[in-house]
Amino acid sequence: MAAPRFPFTDLREFLAALEKAGELHRVTVPVDPTLEISEIVTRTVRAKGPALLFERPTRGDMPVAINLFGSDRRMAMALGVTDFDEIGARIGELAKPELPQGFSGIMDGLGKVMQLKSLPPKKVKSAPCQEVVLKGPDVDLNLLPGLVTWPDDGGIFHNYGLTHTKHPETGKRNLGLYRLQQHSRNTLGMHWQIHKDSTAHHAVAERLGQRLPVAIAIGCDPIVSYAATAPLPSDIDEYLFAGFLRGERVELVDCLTVPLQVPAQAQIVLEGYVEPGERHAEGPFGDHTGFYTPVEQFPVLHVEAMTMRRDPVYHSIITSKPPQEDGPIGRATERIFLPLIKILVPDIVDYHMPEPGVFHNCLVVAINKRFPKHAQKVMNAIWGAHLLSLTKLIVVVDDDCDPRDLNEVAFRAFGNVDYAHDLVVTQGPVDHLDHASYQQFWGGKAGVDATRKLPSEGYHRGWPAEAVMSPEVVDKVTKRWKEYGL
Repeated sequence: MAAPRFPFTDLREFLAALEKAGELHRVTVPVDPTLEISEIVTRTVRAKGPALLFERPTRGDMPVAINLFGSDRRMAMALGVTDFDEIGARIGELAKPELPQGFSGIMDGLGKVMQLKSLPPKKVKSAPCQEVVLKGPDVDLNLLPGLVTWPDDGGIFHNYGLTHTKHPETGKRNLGLYRLQQHSRNTLGMHWQIHKDSTAHHAVAERLGQRLPVAIAIGCDPIVSYAATAPLPSDIDEYLFAGFLRGERVELVDCLTVPLQVPAQAQIVLEGYVEPGERHAEGPFGDHTGFYTPVEQFPVLHVEAMTMRRDPVYHSIITSKPPQEDGPIGRATERIFLPLIKILVPDIVDYHMPEPGVFHNCLVVAINKRFPKHAQKVMNAIWGAHLLSLTKLIVVVDDDCDPRDLNEVAFRAFGNVDYAHDLVVTQGPVDHLDHASYQQFWGGKAGVDATRKLPSEGYHRGWPAEAVMSPEVVDKVTKRWKEYGL
């Protein structure tokens, strides 16, 4: 078999590439999707092990692919790069506002336009995801090897279902990744958090007294699977973004029972509707926070059709206290979106979302400090910038500090700070899943100014120079290192 090209056409092609690269392990013995798979995957992730394909799960009728994105190498393979910053650089070039100058500039601009022409998804009439069709009484979610990941979870969950909805009035599409609790053979709990676009679509449908059509795709190609996690503004189509990442258009096919489109190369598709006003208890669930989220009332999806390939592969993910598979996904997002973050907050030189902070809870920002209280200006800009508004802790450092070097960041934040002057405490929105806030959806936030202090900020002692060895001595010792016998 020839080596699969990038972009990968579908999930199976990506799995074949992982296997060829020594990044996939097949588990051939029977394994229970209730807790056993979760424990195996958690140990594998923490041992920096491979992607896993459980060929004989004891529930369901298909193999389980998991930990596909659980290392930076596999995440980079999925995106077709060697370094996540490569994509950020492409975005940065496209985002440049200046007009082209000269012939070379015009050609460069034309190249960008041609690149953009490939972005919109294209519709196909038939698709592999509809080789098998189950409708009405034949629908049975128990055909899927859904997981129970933690002992106190409220039941079986499907953790990598790409959920499609459409704004009832504007027709604007949304693609999102939400956990799905299986309530029965044909109903699912829709964990639509308060800040998500699907929640807004559902609210409009309820106001109009209409059912909201929903389609869920499981087992898509890795680019589409990543695009569903991307923190895009609501006016940017996730499939345009996926086309940009792929360098070619994503193929979509019309659903059979709802007015939505789904990836033609998906492994499994669930089609149905959410009834206005209907809610059902959802949870608890051991989420990426590392804690169980409580039982809440959420909308219910009635699945009226299941379509799939003849030999589908079921894709899932385990979430819990870091490190887990979502770590490399978050690191990719951090680097890919840096140029857009800089457009929102131009003062930012670099930033980092530490994995132990579960990404959105903590942000380390490096700036080139130019005026008094510059760090505090940046904090407030971040708290007003799209989903960065959910950040609970912001640490601002000077641009000679690598925000990914957490030892150096801690050195600055612990020692460069007078907390009576350099600590900002405020309140604002927090993540729907945040368990530490004293009330849901909003809570306390803090910003730490760990930059060098200026006389214009009231610091008149004279900021000391950092003790650093001279370059000549560093070079001398480097050259003589073997002589020391160390």
